Amino acid sequence: MADASAPMTLAASLGTQRPISVRALLLGERLSVHRFEHETALAQLPLMIGVREGGIAVLFRYGVIVLMNVRPDAEAALLDRLSSAVSEPFSPQESDEVRIDLRADTDDQIDMNGTILLKELSLERLQLIADVLAKSLILSHYETRIAIGFDRVEPMAESLRRRGRIGIALAPLLRQIGNALLVQHKMVGRVETSEKPELLWNHAELERFYARLAEEYELRDRSRALDHKQDVILRSSEMLLGLVQERGNTRLEWYILVLILAELAVAIYSILRLGGS
Repeated sequence: MADASAPMTLAASLGTQRPISVRALLLGERLSVHRFEHETALAQLPLMIGVREGGIAVLFRYGVIVLMNVRPDAEAALLDRLSSAVSEPFSPQESDEVRIDLRADTDDQIDMNGTILLKELSLERLQLIADVLAKSLILSHYETRIAIGFDRVEPMAESLRRRGRIGIALAPLLRQIGNALLVQHKMVGRVETSEKPELLWNHAELERFYARLAEEYELRDRSRALDHKQDVILRSSEMLLGLVQERGNTRLEWYILVLILAELAVAIYSILRLGGS
C-alpha cells in the first residue's frame, strides 16, 4: 500500500521529464528484494523505491527491475548497488523499453506507437505497468530457453525417424527434462505470469487498464503457448528417455548373458580338465 505522502514523493522522484522513459532489465535468476525494504518505499507489492540520483525503480524478486526516468549514470550506480542482491546474474542482461505520457483528456490506453497513455499519474498505474513489463520480459527469457529445448529435441527425433535409434546419452535428456520442469516451476510458483497483481483487489477501477496492458503484451497467450511447448518437450524427452533406458537394459541383459556364458565356459573347462587328469 502506498504511503500517505506518495503523490508528492512520486512527482518529486519522477521529475519533470515527459514522456516518462521506462526500462525493464532482467538481472538474474533471483533478486533479494527484502534488502531494500528498509529504504523509503513509495509502494509495496511490488516494491517501488526512489532512486537517489532521480527516478523510480520497481523491484521484482524473480530478477527483474523496472526503471522510470532514471538516467544512464544513475542506472549504473543503482545496478552496482544491486549486484550483491542478484543470484546467478545474466550477461548480457535482457531488456525492454517503453514510454509513458500523460493525457488528461483520454482514458488509460496504449496508442499506435506503443506509448502508454495515462489520464493521471498514480503509484498504482505505474505499478501495473511495471508488473506487465516485468512479466513480459521474463516470458521472453523463458521463450528463448524453451526454443533452445525444441532445437535439442528435433535432431533426436530426426535420428529416431531415419535410423530407428537415437545416438544420445542419458545425461543430456535428464538435463532437458530438468530445464523444462524448472521453467514450469518458476512461471507458476515465482513469477505467476498468468495471475493478476494483488493491488487490483483494492483498485478494481484499474481492472480494465490492466486488461489492456496484458492484452497488448499478450501475457496470457504467451504463457499458454509456453505451457504447451513445455508439455511437448517433457513428453518427448520422457519418451526418448524411455528408449535410452530400454537400450541400456538390453545392453545390461547382454552383459549378463556374456558373463553367464563365460562362467559356463570356465566350469566346463574345469570339468574337462579334471576328467582328463
